[in-house]
Amino acid sequence: MDLLKPLIALLAIVNPIGVVPFFIHFTRGFNAVQRRHTIRVASFSAFVVVAVSAVAGLRVIEFFGISIASFQVGGGLLLLISAMQMLQAHPAETSEDDVNEGATKADAGASIAVVPLTIPLLTGPATISTMVIYAQKTQHWWELGVLVGYGVVIGAAAFLALSASSRIAKLLGQTGINVMTRLMGLILAALAVEIMADGLGKLFPALGG
Repeated sequence: MDLLKPLIALLAIVNPIGVVPFFIHFTRGFNAVQRRHTIRVASFSAFVVVAVSAVAGLRVIEFFGISIASFQVGGGLLLLISAMQMLQAHPAETSEDDVNEGATKADAGASIAVVPLTIPLLTGPATISTMVIYAQKTQHWWELGVLVGYGVVIGAAAFLALSASSRIAKLLGQTGINVMTRLMGLILAALAVEIMADGLGKLFPALGG
């Protein structure tokens, strides 16, 4: 298995820089201590989602009797939808309702570190689908360990991006963030098509003939 592709897909989906404007909005009423706590919780939660999806996600779909080929097609379609959202400069794992709900929780003083900052803004169905698909392709325990290790990379990337949110927003501006989001969306679209093609080839072997 090409162990670089899962990391590229994860970075494209999570896109921590694209979440910076939402983080600034949600934490606008927080003091420095609350913002740091929110960053730590969100980063750790992102790691947990990736790691658990890699280790247990495949067992969950097997429990429901879903074939990995069907999951690849469905997961690939979900990634493609996420990519289309990103090409319109929307974060892959969010919707307007999620943002409004998160703003309400933040205004009410509730913690937004896990919902909606980690789920669905940073990680969500597309992230989980990606980890399950690539976990199925592992042949050795150390390959699965690498996927779990990528959770650490994602958590660290989220931590760095959110910690530098003010500087990133000033440096890139909304236009720069939108450009990066669209670039990540283009990469993700290509990966989504590849995953769907692999799944369709397993479901319909004649397509590969």
